[in-house]
Amino acid sequence: MPDFRAATFDLSRVDASGKEVGRNVYWKFYAVENVVRVIIHSVLSVQIGQGWWSTAVDTKLQGKATRFRGSYTQNPWHSSPGKHDIYYLDLVDLNEIIRANSHFFLPIIPKIDEWMARIEQVRLPRNVVAHMNWLTPTDRARIDVIHQDIKALAAIVGQKTPLTIP
Repeated sequence: MPDFRAATFDLSRVDASGKEVGRNVYWKFYAVENVVRVIIHSVLSVQIGQGWWSTAVDTKLQGKATRFRGSYTQNPWHSSPGKHDIYYLDLVDLNEIIRANSHFFLPIIPKIDEWMARIEQVRLPRNVVAHMNWLTPTDRARIDVIHQDIKALAAIVGQKTPLTIP
């Protein structure tokens, strides 16, 4: 299905385009971001303890999560991203948590610097999809690869530390 913007306007093309992006790309970003959240939570819970958030996350990111959470608290009729503050941060923020605490990840993920670089590589394509637009074939292939690789990483991390949902 081509991008609806490449043809004469037709509502059915808009619907079809949205379904295509959701079916082929969006769900992979969903999986990648949430597996990264689980890995961060799992590693830091073991390395630091259950209160890892207050000691391992920069106060600016904590404030961002608090403000974002506050938007949902003020509008309780909307769905909430999650119970833990980690669900109120973006992929770039998650990567910053990993970077700032890389010494805790190194024993479990020896190539943590490579993983941070890979996460950074999908940040912009993630934003394109989050804003309901189309990716290039190169970016689609990149997402396919990181989706497969993040599942493999979760399996490796899971062998070294229990994976727990925040």
